[in-house]
Amino acid sequence: MIVNIAAYHFATVDDPAALAASVRGWAEAGELLGTVLVAPEGINVFLAGSAEAIEAFLAQLCADARFADLLVKYSRSASQPFARLKVKLKREIIAFRRDNASPLVGRAPAVTPEVLARWLEQGHDDGGRRIVMLDTRNREEFEYGTFAGALTLPIDNFTDLPDALAPHRDALRDATVVSFCTGGIRCEKAALWMQADGMHNVLQLDGGILGYFEQVGGAHYDGRCFVFDERVALDPQLLPLVDAAA
Repeated sequence: MIVNIAAYHFATVDDPAALAASVRGWAEAGELLGTVLVAPEGINVFLAGSAEAIEAFLAQLCADARFADLLVKYSRSASQPFARLKVKLKREIIAFRRDNASPLVGRAPAVTPEVLARWLEQGHDDGGRRIVMLDTRNREEFEYGTFAGALTLPIDNFTDLPDALAPHRDALRDATVVSFCTGGIRCEKAALWMQADGMHNVLQLDGGILGYFEQVGGAHYDGRCFVFDERVALDPQLLPLVDAAA
């Protein structure tokens, strides 16, 4: 059985090349495959391999005080979903190219999966405001599934989100807007930018869709969650749509 992990963490990285070299060495030692992005703002990890190799990799990464609080989302598959190991240096661990969107200066307010599930069940937040789920992913992703009734935007790249959101902003003023994405990284940046741009009614879903699946299952979610590897998409039980060795 292959263990798959998805994790990101925003932290100041003064020497991204050195961190990338260490990460590559740890992954190669465990014969892990996948993609790791390293940038001055942190690290973004998608890796798969044996349980022992994954835990050894995480022990080495989390021994670095900058990543001690790394939150990891796990899933399992019968086959290896990645063809190779790629460790890349980037300007951002997720490209957004907007000011006032750096979690290094403080996170946007968040809602946990458990609280969100309760809000969706009752139809409003604890203050009585209606909930609007804002999908920050692209159109290819949300075609596989999204939260019931979510606001989806016709974008192909995350950098397109601000312009695509503009026509909807007035209609969202009376709502509690919960931004979400696959694992949390895009909705975290998007929520920060929206807050800085005057939308003070925006929260991020902690852990994204995968964290929601882990914590509460598929309540109020329709379909699967697209992932960028050979599994294609995961259902609320975190089982892959495609698993060649299953």
